[in-house]
Amino acid sequence: MWGLLSRCGPLSVLAATFLLTIGGLFVGELQAVLVGLAIEAVLIPILVGRAGIPPLRLLPGIVAMVSVTWSNWLLAEPRSWEIALLAGGRVAFFVLPALVLVCFLDPFTLGDHLGQRLRLPARPVLAAVAALQRLESLSADWETLDRARRVRGLGPGRGPLARGRHLASMTLALLVEAVRQAGRMTVAMEARGYSAHVGGGRPRTWLETAPWTREDSVLIGLITAVAAVPALIQLFG
Repeated sequence: MWGLLSRCGPLSVLAATFLLTIGGLFVGELQAVLVGLAIEAVLIPILVGRAGIPPLRLLPGIVAMVSVTWSNWLLAEPRSWEIALLAGGRVAFFVLPALVLVCFLDPFTLGDHLGQRLRLPARPVLAAVAALQRLESLSADWETLDRARRVRGLGPGRGPLARGRHLASMTLALLVEAVRQAGRMTVAMEARGYSAHVGGGRPRTWLETAPWTREDSVLIGLITAVAAVPALIQLFG
């Protein structure tokens, strides 16, 4: 089981995130969500293994959990920390492990599985693969743009206003660069016939095979059990 996620296919990983989301909908007691979070805290490091998770990947989930907790406490009448923590815990129950799971999605493997196992049309599958691949390279593009602007003497100043202007200009430059790269990629893929129809009744070929392995079934079984824990505690507690 150690490092199970690195041996699972993308479809089981995506299914696991949906199962956790469904389980989160049935969380109605603070005790149940705390037990569910404790089980996830033990299980997720075992599933990840030595691969590890970049802490910054969890930052959006932590921000969402804190903001939901704070807004529920602030806007509730009367104000109740129990209700606020329940709302924040419900978000943490499915968002944090989902962020960990999607770190193990490879765009090209996902395309193989979508095309072969789910038999989705090739054109939207290839578009999704290209978009996900570009999404992973955004951080590298950001660093390249930042270094280029610093070399040209356009780096950020020391004040917060100057840093804000630098952040806004970098965001606009990254957006423009992403649109340009998407256009070039579209032309290149069309020129190479990625979206062309395969004639002669022959099935379209893909890069790799897309088997459903025993590890995929184990992952689905484990996540189903974890997702059902809060509902079972409320039912029999």
